[in-house]
Amino acid sequence: VSPQIDPADLAAIKAAGYVTIIDNRPDGEIPPGLHAPAMRAAAEALGLTFVANPVIGGQLTMDNVTAQRAAIAASAGPVLAYCASGNRSSVVWALAHAGTRPTDELIGLPARFGYQLDHLRPQIEALAGKDARDQTREMFRGKLKRGELDDTLIEIDVAEDRRPG
Repeated sequence: VSPQIDPADLAAIKAAGYVTIIDNRPDGEIPPGLHAPAMRAAAEALGLTFVANPVIGGQLTMDNVTAQRAAIAASAGPVLAYCASGNRSSVVWALAHAGTRPTDELIGLPARFGYQLDHLRPQIEALAGKDARDQTREMFRGKLKRGELDDTLIEIDVAEDRRPG
């Protein structure tokens, strides 16, 4: 993940091996030269895949998580996602990978780069189905991947942490 990039950064991003760019920043937050259509044109001119998945601060949706997961899965190689600071991109990355990597890794990897996601542990574990049977988790993941839950309200009850400390 990265803070806001500029069209001039795209050649270096491509040279670093990235093949897909995910824009997690809504156009309303930035000047026109950084809006998704301008970034898409610059990225695609270099042969990069560009995906707009705007995440509004404090209003992350399951549609955002599903779109991020789909863009990552569809990429032919490394993906760079960006927003204002990189924080929203880190959050949606972690939630999109829930159940595919250990929760500690989904929290620890961004922490190495200054993104503190420990507060997301209950959501990551709920999405991963930590206590669910393998068959239930696979069914849920399959439905998410196929887009069968895009228009579905999903309520997740998270138990209060009762660990001492």
